[in-house]
Amino acid sequence: MAPHTFVIEAAHPCLPGHFPGQPLVPGVVILDRVVAAVEAVHGPLGALRLPQVKFVQPLLPDEQAEIALEEASRDGVARWRFRVERAGVLLASGEVAADGPAQA
Repeated sequence: MAPHTFVIEAAHPCLPGHFPGQPLVPGVVILDRVVAAVEAVHGPLGALRLPQVKFVQPLLPDEQAEIALEEASRDGVARWRFRVERAGVLLASGEVAADGPAQA
């Protein structure tokens, strides 16, 4: 699948409290972009799970990040592995899974 890029602007309302004076993009905002990337390709999927997520580097405001998705369905459950990178540096990785069986 083609990579998806995004930027969280410095004016985003989540940043003043995370952390004052040295803002970092919260993990939940990054994960929201991952889910949006999955749904951009596959349409609305309803309830999803994130059985595995690992954050290894911070994302700063106004930095461009790229989401790479890989289909990883198994046992009848739709799943996608993801990687979030900034200029080739891994920021986060993990897996998104549909809450129920894959639709035919």
